[in-house]
Amino acid sequence: MANDQRLVEALRWTTAELHQARTRLRQAETAHREPIAIVGMACRFAGGVRTPEQLWELLDGDRDAITGFPTDRGWQSDPQQQDHQLDGQDQQDQHRQDGQPAYPQRGGFIEDAFDFDAEFFGMSPPQALATEPQQRMLLETAWEAVEHAGIDPHRLRGSDTGVYAGATAHGYAARLDRAPADLLGHLGNGSAGSLASGRVAYTLGLQGAAVSLDTGCSSALVAAHLACQALRQRECSLALAGGVALFYTPGTIAVTGSTPGMLAADGRCKPFAADADGMVYGEGAGMLLLQRLSDAQRDGRRVLAVIRGSAVNQDGATTGLAAPNGPSQQRVIRAALDAAQLTPAEVDAVEGHGTGTAMGDLIEAQAVLATYGQERPADQPVLLGSSKPHLGHTQAAAGVAGIIKMVQALRYGVLPATLNIDRPAPHVSWSSGAVRLLTERTDWPRRARPRRCGVSAFSVSGTNAHLVLEEPPEAGEPAAGARAASAPGDGVRRGPAPLVPWVLSARGAAALRAQARALSDRVTADPALDPADIGWSLATTRSVFEHRAIVLGADRADLLAGLDALAAGAEHPGLIRSDGAVRTGLGTIALVFNGDAAETGDTWETGEAAETGEAAETGDVPAGDPVPAHRPRQPGPGAELHARYPVFAAAFDEVAGLLDAELKHPLRPAAEPGLPEDPVHTRARAFAVRIGLLRLLAAAGVHPQVVICYPEGALAAAVAAGAMALPDACRLLAEGDGPYPPDTVIAALAAGRQPVTAVSGLTGERIGTAEQWAAQLGECAPALRTDPAERAGAVLAAAGSEVAALLELGSDRALTGTPPGRTADRTPPLPLPLTAAGHPVGQTLPRALARLHASGTTIAWSALFGGDPAPRTVPLPAYPFQRRRYWLYDQPL
Repeated sequence: MANDQRLVEALRWTTAELHQARTRLRQAETAHREPIAIVGMACRFAGGVRTPEQLWELLDGDRDAITGFPTDRGWQSDPQQQDHQLDGQDQQDQHRQDGQPAYPQRGGFIEDAFDFDAEFFGMSPPQALATEPQQRMLLETAWEAVEHAGIDPHRLRGSDTGVYAGATAHGYAARLDRAPADLLGHLGNGSAGSLASGRVAYTLGLQGAAVSLDTGCSSALVAAHLACQALRQRECSLALAGGVALFYTPGTIAVTGSTPGMLAADGRCKPFAADADGMVYGEGAGMLLLQRLSDAQRDGRRVLAVIRGSAVNQDGATTGLAAPNGPSQQRVIRAALDAAQLTPAEVDAVEGHGTGTAMGDLIEAQAVLATYGQERPADQPVLLGSSKPHLGHTQAAAGVAGIIKMVQALRYGVLPATLNIDRPAPHVSWSSGAVRLLTERTDWPRRARPRRCGVSAFSVSGTNAHLVLEEPPEAGEPAAGARAASAPGDGVRRGPAPLVPWVLSARGAAALRAQARALSDRVTADPALDPADIGWSLATTRSVFEHRAIVLGADRADLLAGLDALAAGAEHPGLIRSDGAVRTGLGTIALVFNGDAAETGDTWETGEAAETGEAAETGDVPAGDPVPAHRPRQPGPGAELHARYPVFAAAFDEVAGLLDAELKHPLRPAAEPGLPEDPVHTRARAFAVRIGLLRLLAAAGVHPQVVICYPEGALAAAVAAGAMALPDACRLLAEGDGPYPPDTVIAALAAGRQPVTAVSGLTGERIGTAEQWAAQLGECAPALRTDPAERAGAVLAAAGSEVAALLELGSDRALTGTPPGRTADRTPPLPLPLTAAGHPVGQTLPRALARLHASGTTIAWSALFGGDPAPRTVPLPAYPFQRRRYWLYDQPL
């Protein structure tokens, strides 16, 4: 019997181990094939394309971005520059006997390819000039891709984010020996191919792998493949992947044009067409931000598309070094489908390499026919297209151009027409598979299964890449900006609406104005955008710089008016901005605990100024502003704060939990009708409001180094100073309405050093010992200085000369209402009333924090957003780089 029992236990153990082994195996297999989310994109292409949206507008239209050679690079006027990559007979062959060019001088060229915001990226002008424009363009697109994902780029510093960048060298520093001395020290790094990715990682502070690669025309797609592999292997949490291609001389174009059939004679690319006669070169850059799909969903990212699988292979030995290999192209497509665990019939479209060369198109079309064209119904052909007629062949950036195009096609539900196809190429066996060329714009509606597409990139190097994209999973909530605005009177909102902060910053004043213009245009173009969502997105997805502005408004019209004033360099009541560039860190911040019922109790009175919002708009809350008794009484700020700010609500509820057992009825943010209020209950609510505001300030990044206390707020001040723990303060409060016996106060004080300086608002003396706190809270009240100016001066002197701002919790403005010239013989502190009689806290609090932020204290604005429904991240305009031209050949070399 004992042996049988041991056998049963052994079998149970073995079964459990097998189950765990199977689970681990499934997890490993799942991780190996985990879908990768595209969460951010950025790009530069010909035709003035600077965003993915502008790229889509170009590709979904019937115009191309092909032009003649750029006129600002000296290609026509400087024979040495034009032909320095050629010599001997090659130079003679560039022009025919009639003087006309020997090759088509057309392409998709970026007009401002050499413009750059050097100051933004911390480069000196010589360093920027010596840095290859491809590296500069990767910097800009990397920054924008991170912003596009709703991530503050500064928050990635020190992270394991990887960078995978494809770029082909085109000889920017070819005349290195003739460069001025101040450039020589920068040209080595500036032209190093390895720094295509390394400079991005260095500038953004990224500590994942930085891989620069050059596989020719497949570089960007190979970069995306490697980034996906690194993410699946947990080598990085995020990855930037893309490619860039720029021409610094016409040499490459000339060399290619010397081979018959390589460049289209009329400068028009005609992929898969009967009259295809060669390619057209183009310039461009594109960058993706990638994340594991499970992590993107966990983090609440907007998923633009999903990479289901990808593959890379090599042509190997073919009929010629540059000759494409059809079987290899078929194998890479099948490998990508296998990685995605999909069949050809589950893919709807293919963005082909489609360069427009007769041989290349023939081999690629046959590879698509042999793979995607098989195992699918004849009436459901795969749709084949190419973006190269619009953009030209952007070489190392071609793959990322295809990805961005197809992500946008998934978004808009349309497959754009491929230009310049009059008739399909007759030498392709189109009847051998179910493939149809995208000769016209085609709807791509959602269906029962997810929509999917393939993207191909093949290279003269023989390195082939293919990637399978899938539409993003259902978000489970309305699209950005689709939420209906709350109706007036919803919830606890009473009186004037709260001020929503829109926080902007930039490296310079011009960029700040440009940012305001761009945001105004964005908001005006989309009336469905919720102001709170915009404020949340500005607060959480954008970096903070030295030039700052905060636009405060109760509604969309107010906020737009403030934005427009900022853009115009004008003044507006709802606009608070820094005086030039601010130094981070304002100085010592003092929190003043004074107050009366108008500050924290249930008789908070709303005067005419509050009803109209006039005082809140100006930012000036007059000292001693009388509130006539006949005006209606409103609930104190506790109710509004509790409903609006989750951090405040949690702190208030914590205090209530500590006190409820000692009170006659539960503590609420506002007095409940019909329940009598005793002094202890009223005092408890005032205390809870102060603690809630203290926690809210901390969540917003405001940590006072000095507390100044008056009798009404002394208990909360003791907690803020670290002299007393919150539970001990609550026990003391529950014992009665005070004043408290000295021995009781001393027993409640925390042991050890008090971390925050405390000053008595009545005497101007520092409070640090148990006896001093006992006097402040107890029966022996300190003597009062009678002259307000003298008292204020003594208080500020005790607080220290470093005090730069006074955050006042109360309505009497004992310090902030004192004339600045009478406080001390120095620059007076910035007066910032957080609460004030006659003014809703939803207006005074954001305004006080805005003035702090504009003065150098970086506010964590996310603390001011919350409630139900919670705000959502929405797309915002990219940072407005203030670019100027840095072109090495402009210099007298």
